[in-house]
Amino acid sequence: MKRLIIGMSGATGAIYGIRLLEVLSKLDIETHLVISEAAQKTIGMETPWNVKQVKSLAHTCYDNRNIGANIASGSFLNEGMVVIPCAIKTLSGIANSYNDNLLVRAADVTIKEKRKLVIVARETPFHKGHLRLMMQAADLGATILPPVPAFYCLPQTIDDIINHLVGKVLDIFHIEHNLFHRWGSYETESAMAAQEKNEGVDMAKEWPEGLSYHPIYSDPPPKDPRPQ
Repeated sequence: MKRLIIGMSGATGAIYGIRLLEVLSKLDIETHLVISEAAQKTIGMETPWNVKQVKSLAHTCYDNRNIGANIASGSFLNEGMVVIPCAIKTLSGIANSYNDNLLVRAADVTIKEKRKLVIVARETPFHKGHLRLMMQAADLGATILPPVPAFYCLPQTIDDIINHLVGKVLDIFHIEHNLFHRWGSYETESAMAAQEKNEGVDMAKEWPEGLSYHPIYSDPPPKDPRPQ
């Protein structure tokens, strides 16, 4: 059975970590979860979940103060780690190897053991300090995967957007899923073909000159009722 370490820190976007745990709990993946103190507050503020319910999704949970836990050692074999969401403070700790809690220590061990570390950095806008930290972490071997939505998969709900991000995380670890429609899939090709037929728009080209709305995602703007 594959092992995957999940770290949740206090940035907004707790639902990303929860959804990842939900998906992995239904697969043959052994999850090892550490939740920061700030993340525990964010879970309650942003979602209908409580911390106990979130922890129940994982195979094993750890106290963030327990610096001697299994996941703090490189001898604990696993596929890698995801920090989702990752607050800037946590990113700073990882980028600078400042191992003052279990979450950051586990991430540092993941890097030194040359395992996959995915950092879902959640902040907006980024200033140069944030970008430098992401560069430092990337230089150490981490993959920076901010929660940036894609629209080629034609999301219809917030759930679709959340699932796309979680699916991109799973892709990095080569974990199969069907959380979103991939580019070139039957669904996306069919949607584009139908739109071309219905709207008379060639989606392979730029928007027609003078068209002020996107022919797939937006309705035409209302006509000005005033006499022209």
